Amino acid sequence: MTIIRVHYASRELAESLDGNPYMAVISITDPGTPEARLDPLFRHVLRLSFFDAIPADPFTPALPGLFDRRLALRIDRFVGELHAAPFEISVMVHCEYGVSRSAAVALFVEAFSGAPLEAREFAHAANPWLIDQLAALHPELQIDIPSPHGARDRRAARRA
Repeated sequence: MTIIRVHYASRELAESLDGNPYMAVISITDPGTPEARLDPLFRHVLRLSFFDAIPADPFTPALPGLFDRRLALRIDRFVGELHAAPFEISVMVHCEYGVSRSAAVALFVEAFSGAPLEAREFAHAANPWLIDQLAALHPELQIDIPSPHGARDRRAARRA
């Protein structure tokens, strides 16, 4: 196994991090916004741009800027190459707010690689359209969206 850990974050947090050659980044921005300003020490970066939306009808052609199979294949190829690499690497996925798109892609990376997803219980707002599109590429994968109760329980837990 070469992917050893998965994280997801907001764009603001991702842009504030010091680069690390052993952390790959999947950078998701809104169409029409500038690319995230990531530290150049992040050597493995996949940049994508699509809206955080769910099509009203999956049988009509996708509108420009919506997540589609082509984007799912780009993520799948990137994650597959990282996981097949001869070195250990972590993966961080970021989107504008670090809630829906990044959580969905991080859940896919977790299922694909078997690597643990940090703060998994907060991924309950993952975009289900993205998960469905990514899961369609690998029907054997079980991509589970956590219950919102886990996040509430973690927030209420006493800190050591």
